[in-house]
Parts: sequence; structure tokens; C-alpha cells
Amino acid sequence: MRWWPGLVLALALFNSATGAAGLPRIVSMNVCSDQLLLSLADPEQILGLSRFSRDAWQSFAADKARRFPIMSGGAEDVLVAKPDIVVASLFDKRSTRELLKTNGLHLVEFTVPRTLDEVKQQILEMGEVVRHPDRAALAIARLDAAIARARQAVTDHHYRVLPLSRRGWVSGSDSLVSSLLSEAGLLNPAADLGVAAGGYASLEAIVRLRPDFLLVSEGSDRAEDDGRAFLLHPALERFYPPDKRIVLPERLTVCGGVMLADALDVLTAELKRVGGR
Repeated sequence: MRWWPGLVLALALFNSATGAAGLPRIVSMNVCSDQLLLSLADPEQILGLSRFSRDAWQSFAADKARRFPIMSGGAEDVLVAKPDIVVASLFDKRSTRELLKTNGLHLVEFTVPRTLDEVKQQILEMGEVVRHPDRAALAIARLDAAIARARQAVTDHHYRVLPLSRRGWVSGSDSLVSSLLSEAGLLNPAADLGVAAGGYASLEAIVRLRPDFLLVSEGSDRAEDDGRAFLLHPALERFYPPDKRIVLPERLTVCGGVMLADALDVLTAELKRVGGR
């Protein structure tokens, strides 16, 4: 492949730069661990990121990721990089993770957080991995401050807010988005639809549920495909026009990390918009 020699050279340069710093050199294999790493590590510590790290739909740090090498997703280029630590998700390919361990690499594996408390724990853990616990503490303080601002915006209005995505996918009460709403003093009524972690709901069931607001990832009035068209169905638009929709970009909530402070600030601004304050 054409990119292979260039990647090897880039990794060699990164290895040379980080060796003198005395800090661990790290490769990330997952878009969520990418974002934690980019938020807390020195640039010189980062040897490579996942192949989805530059996807602006999934990563709030996509622009920042462009300065770092992209890994293929397999074990070969990780082994070439010779990192001190590999950070990954338990959802990453198991055979790849096992091969890296067999070759003596140190893997730190993260679960998918479902609550803000779990997110804070992962921030602390990544702070220890990169040896910058002070940055992790500051990130958590920023997250706590954003929670406080969101709660202040809600005050006595404990709205029922249903997180709704393409084709009628609902994020249930056992989800990170639901934890965000709960921390702000809002209620996710997904349980009334029989949805726990997540699941599809019919148009009729959603209209019958009558939440105060819908939480959506974009406010566009265009339907690029059938999945998006669900959110623009005339019945939903009748009961949930723009002033009944809270818009929270998916890239701020798809992973657990410091970007959740931004997510909460967007949520706060949206609550003030729809609440008329």
C-alpha cells in the first residue's frame, strides 16, 4: 500500500520525539479513546489514532486529530509503532486486542459508559494513563460546572424529554444521553415505551406518549434518506415544531469524555431557547 512507508516514517518521527519526554507513548484504537487521549495527553505522546478519529460526525475532536497518524484498525501498524500503551474499547475487535497482548503490548481497555459518574471515572483513568491527573481533575471540574449551569436552566421545569434519532430509535433510560438529561433535572420517558438501553418506537407510540420535547441531533428540515424522514413526518412536525425540539449534536454525546461539558452547555442554551428564557 502506498501509505505504508509514509506511515512508518511518521511513526518513527513520533517515537523519536516522545522518547526524550519520559512520558508514555500511546496508540488509540477507538474513536472514544481517541477523544479522551486528545483531551488529556501531550501531542508528543500520541503515536496514532483510530481510523474514525477524523470523522466529524462521531468526534468532537476531528479537526485536532488531523495532525496525528491514522492506524488501520489491525495489529500490524500498532506493532510497528511500538507504543508503551494501547488504549482501546472492549467493543474493538477481540482478536486484534489479544494479538497485541500476545506480542507484549500493554492494553488499557475502556467500557462504554452509561452514566456521568462512569464518564468521570474514565477521565480519571485516562489521566493516570497519560500521567496528567491534574488535567483530568480540571476536566471533571469543568463537567461539574456545566451540570450546575444546566440544573439552573431547568429550575422548576422538569420537562419530559425523549431522545429520538433516525428511524424512530429512542435512547433509553439506561444510556449516556439519558444520564445527561437526568443530571440536568430532566426526565427521559423512554421507559413508558418499554425501552431500556435503546430501541425503536413507532410514530404512533411517540405521539401517544406526548413528551414535552424531543431531543434530536440536528435541526435541519431536509430528509436525505428514509431514516431522517422519520423525524420530519407531518405528525411529528405538527406536535413537535422547532420550538419543541432540543438540538444536541451527536458528536457531543456518542462518547463519554470532556466533550460532555460542551454537550451540557448546548443543552442549557437549547432549554433557554425553547423555554423562552
